[in-house]
Amino acid sequence: MSLSPASGIGRFYKQSAKIIRFVRQGCTNRPFYHIVVMERRKNQHQPVIEQVGSYDPLPNDFNERLVALNTERIRFWLGKGAHLSVPAAELLGISGLLPIHPRTYMTAWRNRRKAADEAASAPEKVEAESTS
Repeated sequence: MSLSPASGIGRFYKQSAKIIRFVRQGCTNRPFYHIVVMERRKNQHQPVIEQVGSYDPLPNDFNERLVALNTERIRFWLGKGAHLSVPAAELLGISGLLPIHPRTYMTAWRNRRKAADEAASAPEKVEAESTS
């Protein structure tokens, strides 16, 4: 009698969909992310297949956000057909491993527009404060 591949014997595991995504570590108000390869249908707290990098989103003393990537293994998993989550795709685009994600362009455009609006309204605030 043979077992069904879905019974957990390991054969289905090789063909199941994989995804490269962030797994949140750290504590409250201090996030830290591991970039991992795992089965697509599992949540972030279940066991992973492989950790391929890490990302610290909070700036350090030198105003740097630290990223460590194992590009060889990321390329391997992408070649095997692994999918990418949007945050992971953005980070890999900024790092130069992939083309820049469109959401990165949109975020930069919004930030530039916000800075221009603030710069335009700054002289008005200075004039209003000096007259009062």
